[in-house]
Order: sequence, then C-alpha cells, then structure tokens
Amino acid sequence: MSIPANLKYTKEHEWVRVEGDVAYVGITDYAQSELGEIVFVEVETVGENLAAGEVFGTVEAVKTVSELFLPVDGEVLEFNTALEDAPELVNEDPYGKGWMVKLSVADAAQLDGLLSAADYEALIGA
Repeated sequence: MSIPANLKYTKEHEWVRVEGDVAYVGITDYAQSELGEIVFVEVETVGENLAAGEVFGTVEAVKTVSELFLPVDGEVLEFNTALEDAPELVNEDPYGKGWMVKLSVADAAQLDGLLSAADYEALIGA
C-alpha cells in the first residue's frame, strides 16, 4: 500500500498535495482498496467556498457510496473531468491521475493540522 511522504492526510482518508497556491485532493490508496471498484465520482461543488470537513462530493463503488470531505477551507476550483469517463483511475492511480478536485486553500496554516504520512500509517495500522 502506497502512502507518499510528500502528502498530507485526513482521518477520513483524503490526501492533499500543495503546488504553489493550489492543492490537489483525492482519496488514499487505502480508501480506494477498502471501497473496491470505483464506478462513479460526483463533484457538484466547483466554484463554491467550503469549510474543512464539509462534503465536496461523493465516490461510488460497486457496493457503496461514500462522501468526500474537504481537508481544509477553500474554494473548489476544478473537478478532474477525466474521472467522468474513467472513474477507475481512482483505483489505478489514486495519488496521480485519480485526483478529484483542485482547491484554492484559504488558510495554509490548516495544512499543519493534517496527518503526516507516518501519522496516517499509524491510523490505518500499516
């Protein structure tokens, strides 16, 4: 199971990668493996300002639907439209092509409150 050290994580199994003033958000390798085959990703919050912990979308697997939670306050800038035709990218490449949204981070200090890779490993017992 992959847990890249350069990312931040949440207890709800989202990851965050900051590039300049934009953050990419997706679900972790652990989360996608627990969900199973991803068949649909829905994000209807593009253009909205949301607070950390608010639902920004849902991910549907063969057996279940799970809500997606924003890790930090910010504006949802973009949905990864590649997931419309290929939701399996979340399973195949959760930290790369399977990212879900781009986010404008409102308060970068909130990133310090997220889990490190080591903290996340401890959370999931990896």
